[in-house]
Amino acid sequence: MQLHEDITKHFRLVDTQKKALKRLGIETLEDLLYHFPSRYENLANTQYIKDISSGDSVILYGTLSNLQTKKTFKSRRAVAEGTLTDSTGSIKVMWFNQPYIAKMYPDNATVRAVGKVSGKQSLLLSNPEITVIDEVPTDVHTSLFEHGKQIDLLYPVYPESKGITSKWMYHATQKIFASAAIEAIDDPIPEETLKKYNLPSRSSALVWVHTPKNERDAQAARKRFAFEEVFSIQLLKQQERNANAKRKTLSIRLDNNDIKKFVDRFPFKLTSSQEKAILAITSDLRKQHPMSRLLEGDVGSGKTAVAAATMYSTIMTKPDGRDAGNLQVAYMCPTEILAKQHFESFMELFAHLPINIGLITSSGCQKFPSKVHADQATDISRSQLLKWVENGEISILVGTHALIQKTVKFENLAYVIIDEQHRFGTGQRQKLVRKDAISPHLLSMTATPIPRTLALTVYGDLDLSLLDEMPRGRKPIITEVVTPDKRENVYKRVHKELEAGRQVYVICPRIDEPDPEKLQALRVKSVKAEAKRLKQDIFPEYEIDILHSKMKPKEKDEVMDRFAAYETNILVATSVVEVGVNVPNATVIIIEGAERFGLAQLHQLRGRVIRSNHQAYCFAFADTKSKLSIDRLKALTTAKNGFELAEQDLKLRGAGELYGKKQWGLSDVGMEAIKNIKMVEAARSEATMLIEKDPELKTLPKLQELIEAKYQNLHFE
Repeated sequence: MQLHEDITKHFRLVDTQKKALKRLGIETLEDLLYHFPSRYENLANTQYIKDISSGDSVILYGTLSNLQTKKTFKSRRAVAEGTLTDSTGSIKVMWFNQPYIAKMYPDNATVRAVGKVSGKQSLLLSNPEITVIDEVPTDVHTSLFEHGKQIDLLYPVYPESKGITSKWMYHATQKIFASAAIEAIDDPIPEETLKKYNLPSRSSALVWVHTPKNERDAQAARKRFAFEEVFSIQLLKQQERNANAKRKTLSIRLDNNDIKKFVDRFPFKLTSSQEKAILAITSDLRKQHPMSRLLEGDVGSGKTAVAAATMYSTIMTKPDGRDAGNLQVAYMCPTEILAKQHFESFMELFAHLPINIGLITSSGCQKFPSKVHADQATDISRSQLLKWVENGEISILVGTHALIQKTVKFENLAYVIIDEQHRFGTGQRQKLVRKDAISPHLLSMTATPIPRTLALTVYGDLDLSLLDEMPRGRKPIITEVVTPDKRENVYKRVHKELEAGRQVYVICPRIDEPDPEKLQALRVKSVKAEAKRLKQDIFPEYEIDILHSKMKPKEKDEVMDRFAAYETNILVATSVVEVGVNVPNATVIIIEGAERFGLAQLHQLRGRVIRSNHQAYCFAFADTKSKLSIDRLKALTTAKNGFELAEQDLKLRGAGELYGKKQWGLSDVGMEAIKNIKMVEAARSEATMLIEKDPELKTLPKLQELIEAKYQNLHFE
């Protein structure tokens, strides 16, 4: 066997198995070895039904029968229930709020059930995890994965797909191990690094991760692969940082006193963290190599003011060797609404200067100032705007993805600012680099609270500035977690805010009502139905509008324009309002199904109502009685800022749930490694040291191959 060979060469597979493996991304033997177990089950916990008691966490083997959908007598909640039977007895099995489970398993299926026993007089297995198996073990202490004379008390449970079971994967990996194919594996990590951090070799770790003799071996293997993933990313980022230091850029020279005079025109006083950020950025802009910096701050912390001050230093600098003209700034936004909002903000901030500002989106182009009205913008053709950008007449160009099209060419692009940068891929950002090998300075900005470990890993090539203070005069948002029995009291308080002339956001997880015929559909509030209910039953005297992602950009703009102009009192929306919308008069936000959002996202949504000095309120409506969910939501009421919330969310939910594996291109073990600050710092330190000695890793070619392979999967969007 050779690890690069197609899996079909060594295993007889039917079509359903081939399709299942393809869905899981498994095509070669190596792919299978790197499809790690999601967890391990300990057969020491396996019991017979006759021996279990209320409160036990158990693994039971038996036959699942009599599956049906019902509603509970008191609460009328939809449930699925059935009976699990083994050779010693039977127990009732029930899944609350998951009626679709009754249709998932065939009657009299042989299964393994993992769950907790409850009940007093009659026992009940609540919400167990069910795995369909081929046969029930003859003895509860005999592993389904028994091979030879060895019995494994820990056996792996893999991420599965219909057609492929954990048992099949286990036996397939054992066949690969028996062939001695892994003996040919080269370890890309230097031996001294492995010894330094007490990590097993790659071949040992592969055996341990699939067939651990004990929990310690399993953890050591996962630790090794987690380190490998974070280490390869850190090496990649340090190489990028090293290469960036060698690039040429346009130096931006402006005295700090001139910047201070511009900042003094703002209608507010900067916070100390804003002042520090401006100082750090302008210091970088004066250097001979391009800046790469991430500016992270809560919604409403004043990132735009920092951006404007540093943009001023750029547009007031003349190109090298010239007495006329300005260096140019590109400001990229993820949505048209946000691009238009920033364009209007910059019109106000830079109106006193003799410069032109452009706006480019898929919907059209604008230029400020207009020749007819010096205080207004005017619509212009795309070709005319592009001509003025290319000859340098447009000093600041604000736009969406339209900014990175091939037709957009700058004469003296010196500074690129990307708002909500995690919504753009690395490739998209690189398209803004000038064609003549002169790289612009880069400032990435985000209001998404990012745990320090994640920032150190995926943004290892960027310097970091934090805005951890709110502007003076802003009152903290009063946040409350609201259970169903307290809804009416909240609506009364919202009525008072509306009577005082304020506006309200209502956020729902869905756009449309779920199909009642689909048992698996998510039973949560939808934008359309909730807007109708609020208008009929709760706020009939107020104007209500809706906003969601399926609407066309023009429709979204019209809705937001009406809300901003106070023609609408209540806006019912999905989380599409999470990014950038600025309506100072909106002081209340109600979030339906709050338990379905991450803390970091809830914090961003809450930030929509901290745009003024009026008292703001956030009501997180939770449709759950789970103490864990309620306690998690209560962190919203105690955390000082988004960074603190992000760290709590990381501990409670894990990086995979918090940011999504697909969002970063990291594996499950890589995302889990993000929880470990010591591992991340060790990997970063080791990577920095290696790249300083050997930037291209010529002495460690296998490590360079690992980085290049990793780079294909990383997108950091």
